[in-house]
Amino acid sequence: MQYQSFIGLEVHIHLLTKTKVFCGCRSAFGDEPNTNVCPVCLGYPGVLPSLNIEAMRMGCMVARALNCRIPEKTWFERKQYFYPDMTKNYQISQFACPLGQEGYVDIESKQDLADGTALGKAGHSSGMAFKKRVRIKECHLEEDAGKMIHTGSVSLLDYNRAGVSLLEIVTEPDMETGEEAERFIQQLRRTVRYLGVCDGNMEEGSLRADANVSINFPGKGLGRKVEIKNLNSSRFVRLGLNYEIQRQGEMLDAGKTVVQETRLWNENRDETMPMRTKENAQDYRYFPEPDLPVFSPDAAFLKSVEESLVELPVSRAKRFEKDLGLNGEQADLVCEEKASADYFEAALSAAVSAGLEPKDAALRIVNWLLQDIKHILSREGIPLHDIGSFKLNPKRLAALVALVGGGQISVKIAKQTLEAVLAEDKDPEVIIKERGWERLSDPAKIAEIVQAVYKAEEAAFAEAREAAAGGNGKRRQTLTAFLVGKVLAASSGRADPKIAGAQIEALIH
Repeated sequence: MQYQSFIGLEVHIHLLTKTKVFCGCRSAFGDEPNTNVCPVCLGYPGVLPSLNIEAMRMGCMVARALNCRIPEKTWFERKQYFYPDMTKNYQISQFACPLGQEGYVDIESKQDLADGTALGKAGHSSGMAFKKRVRIKECHLEEDAGKMIHTGSVSLLDYNRAGVSLLEIVTEPDMETGEEAERFIQQLRRTVRYLGVCDGNMEEGSLRADANVSINFPGKGLGRKVEIKNLNSSRFVRLGLNYEIQRQGEMLDAGKTVVQETRLWNENRDETMPMRTKENAQDYRYFPEPDLPVFSPDAAFLKSVEESLVELPVSRAKRFEKDLGLNGEQADLVCEEKASADYFEAALSAAVSAGLEPKDAALRIVNWLLQDIKHILSREGIPLHDIGSFKLNPKRLAALVALVGGGQISVKIAKQTLEAVLAEDKDPEVIIKERGWERLSDPAKIAEIVQAVYKAEEAAFAEAREAAAGGNGKRRQTLTAFLVGKVLAASSGRADPKIAGAQIEALIH
């Protein structure tokens, strides 16, 4: 039997503040355990928290990027729970009036062509692409808990993470498949990286997700909710949700009742496993944090938030498609990182200044980026987000593109020049001049090379003449291209192929 599925996500991101959200301790991943702690984040009696205004500003930046409303007043509550990862037995969080409310994002989804619906079905991804709106219920700022490390029968506690600035983004249950949830996570990760507020490293825990999923008969509303905790990759989000949708469907088919609970994703067995019964909000006994005042953002604060926003990756990719003629895949790959998109636009600007037409320059630059440069970055171990350190800076790439586009050098010479730029850290024009790699366009000098090829390839010339005389145009063209290639090889790729081709044709006829 087919059921409708409802998926909501709770995504937690570590904000890139230098210090923790309510104290002055250093906020950094990978430091020696329990070295970035103080009486405040360890919850000693009598200590007073102090709000990190940069954490609030970054949180509001994310909220605005997700089209959320920032309220006139926002405040913090204490979320009560007993667990070793938070020594004071409560977490300072937001509940009644979070900093971001009632937003949305649009993601790409797929629609079932058979019945016109997008019913959740494990592994279902066929159909027609369309835009789907996912409502953002809220964005709230809180402090993270510490980290527990289990080894054998011993559990170790590292409180370096306790108190780190954590923004939680909560969606409405608007997604219906694991694929949609995966797409949402990927789009959100790219967004926060563009904003510069989170590195998005899911493997380090700086972006992690809890997923809530329920299924029911179509049109009957939400079913019993199951939460899957601490999914640390977008792939696990997809796999975990699709598994859980299938598991719940099989339970309902068998006449069983789905238990409201929290489960974990076991990546070794590709299944979810029970963790504990699911808590409700009342279990946490939220009440206003008495040591922190209500925060009322003034005009200057709101202005600083708006001025910090950037063009987001989805909008930027669409602009590249519309204005520059890139296809969807090209635009998406260029905009994978803000650094690569910035690099592309800087190279494009320089190429246009050198006289190239914008669309032609854009396509040439994209081809270099997605082929040769991508290969070299991988070879050199340079991540895409660090392309700014690449020796072939945007100006140098634009110079190569302009030289090829203007006919001064061949593509083969351009590739050799690229490697020389990396080895010698010189501009392409300097390398080409030093090595005499400019395109050879003097007909007399090309004729000398053609005559040498003529003597070495008399049989090919004779066969080309026979093909021409017999009306076998295709064979003649093949042989002509072969002979032009011999001329280019003899000239180290410098000879103008048009001039060489015309001279070869003259010899054939």
